[in-house]
Amino acid sequence: MSISTTIRRMSGRDPSEEDRAASSLEVFYDLVFVVAFSIAGVQLAEYLADGHYRTAIIGYGIATFASVWAWINFAWFSSAFDTDDWVYRLLTLLQMIGVAIIAIGLPPVFSSIDANAHVDLAVVVIGYLVMRAGMIVQWLRAAVQAPDYRATCLTYAVMTAVAQVGWVVVAIVPLTLAPTLIGIAACMVVELLGPAIAETRFARTPWHPGHIVERYSTLVVITLGEGVVGTVAVLQAMIGRSGWSVETAVLGLAAMGVTFAMWWLYFRLDVGRPLAQHPEKCFVFGYGSMPVVIGCAAVGAGLHVVALWLDGEAHVSVAAVYGAVAIPLALFCLGAVGMYYYLAGVDALLVPMLVAVAVPLVVGGLMAIGGAGLLSSVVAGCLAPVLALLVIAFGSRRSDTPVA
Repeated sequence: MSISTTIRRMSGRDPSEEDRAASSLEVFYDLVFVVAFSIAGVQLAEYLADGHYRTAIIGYGIATFASVWAWINFAWFSSAFDTDDWVYRLLTLLQMIGVAIIAIGLPPVFSSIDANAHVDLAVVVIGYLVMRAGMIVQWLRAAVQAPDYRATCLTYAVMTAVAQVGWVVVAIVPLTLAPTLIGIAACMVVELLGPAIAETRFARTPWHPGHIVERYSTLVVITLGEGVVGTVAVLQAMIGRSGWSVETAVLGLAAMGVTFAMWWLYFRLDVGRPLAQHPEKCFVFGYGSMPVVIGCAAVGAGLHVVALWLDGEAHVSVAAVYGAVAIPLALFCLGAVGMYYYLAGVDALLVPMLVAVAVPLVVGGLMAIGGAGLLSSVVAGCLAPVLALLVIAFGSRRSDTPVA
């Protein structure tokens, strides 16, 4: 089978195209992020287990922003302008290489923060520049070949380039931690402003609602799977040292159970239909899904901390270990519920669902503080997505218009 040398015109996809699904290239692209989330999750778990909360939170925030923002930019661009020709594929490969470099550079970010020194962003910024250079070329190509969206595409390209200058300055200038974080925040703001200016001041790119929802769902599945892999790896090490125990079995079941429930809840709250009906809400969906995904990935890291504590490798309190699971789980569950109701509109199930999420998490926290035991507390907290699903199930039976 010969490789086509045809270069297709990047004029914009049909936003109402039927049966639009992710391409094999997009699925392959997603796999690179497994490595980035894995490294960030391991770093988060290890620093949390040692009680270095500042390092864990700041480092994880930087790591996941770089990864998730890279993914978001590619997802929305491909939804609007994917041509799947050889030029597009090679530029996608360039972005994948950039993400891989970012993943390699994540550990020095955490260690430099822990040393209260200038944040070592050198490798991460190199990878980010490689990745973003590929996106800039894609936007310039779209600007040339899609006259209807030229101003939009040029705005994306210019704002992206300006942000890269900022990242280089932050990486090179030897500042202490606080000024460095201010510079990082400024660069993040520029990155986020790019799409906001381009899509609201000029013609909106022809992204496909169904395709975008599928792409975000794939990212959630990746982060859920990474949590399972990380927890299983730690449990395997524990079993190798001391054999099977009730604790390892309970933790394994809790990890699989909460991950499955999180998956079920996210896909039960199908945002595809309401997003298609309200495309003007795309920015809240696009940006608001970032903490949902970050929280999703961090649940796996929290379960990793639980395993480390059971193995005697964590040096923090039971309440702190519980919080490593409960806080990101709350972020995910409340974020997913809130996003659905923002897009679809509020109904009578909103308050019961919020209560169903909050009660197990609070009860688990009280149990952890009161000395009920770590595993009992974690199991109680992990019921949050399960109870939310039960609210949907019973509420749907009593309503003529079921949720999702």
